[in-house]
Amino acid sequence: MTRSAQGVLLAFLAYSAYAISDASVKLLHGSLSAYEAVFFGAFSGVAALPFLRRPGERMRDAFRARNPAMWFLHAGAALTGAVGSVTAFTHLSMAEAFSLLFLMPTFVTILSVIFLKEPVGWRRWCAVLMGFAGVLVVLRPGFRELNIGHLGAVVGGLSGAVTVVMLRAFGQSETRMSLYGAGLIGPTIGAGLLMLPGFTWPTPMQWVWLLGYGLFMALANILVMLSSARIPASLVAPAQYSQMIWAIGFGYLVFGDHLDAMMALGVAVIILSGILTFRREQARRPRGWRRAPPVHPQ
Repeated sequence: MTRSAQGVLLAFLAYSAYAISDASVKLLHGSLSAYEAVFFGAFSGVAALPFLRRPGERMRDAFRARNPAMWFLHAGAALTGAVGSVTAFTHLSMAEAFSLLFLMPTFVTILSVIFLKEPVGWRRWCAVLMGFAGVLVVLRPGFRELNIGHLGAVVGGLSGAVTVVMLRAFGQSETRMSLYGAGLIGPTIGAGLLMLPGFTWPTPMQWVWLLGYGLFMALANILVMLSSARIPASLVAPAQYSQMIWAIGFGYLVFGDHLDAMMALGVAVIILSGILTFRREQARRPRGWRRAPPVHPQ
């Protein structure tokens, strides 16, 4: 198997691990608070740090940054993104949650215009409008009841976009260990404090789902790193959309979800919008951006 083929295979394995992680937290069925799930999931993810360290980097670099403001912003976005995603998977079907989380590339375009003053052509704006049209098809406001899960999914996608834009502006000056460290430490400390008022000790089965959530997330991060070392980001990121296949499969086989025709149409439109937006974004990324780690909506 060629190095490129290995990279593509690792990318698909990574996003299948992300999907299993998301299914694990959904299997909690809201029996624990989102803060508690995020805390134990992020704390389990610390197991990936030794594998993510590059030569010359030290473990304590996870707590250090040349730009402290960037580090704290990344940590905060990781916290809100994780809580939003867990809330989405708790209250929505996996396919519906993913369809809204996949708005992240659309949010990246909008935030890049506002904060980075990037020029955006008509093709990228068409992709943005297509993404929002897909959301309207999925949500059908006025024809179905919306809940906190929809808000959580939007917050998750928006938080991921904030991380992408922030890394584009400052990430090339930071070490990989620092960037990943902020993404783990923010949810661990933030969710750890927020969960204290209503904390309940997990049951043995809840521990299984919590560890599945955290450890599969850690495994996915490692696989994405190994994939990125073999192939360019333009080949790694599109594999993320394979998660929708896993989401539909888990939905039917595990959770009893059903994807109606209108939701399937909206999901397809959102995914197409994300792919088109990503291709335009990839063409405009500065060379230094390649050093930043990939960002998962969750």
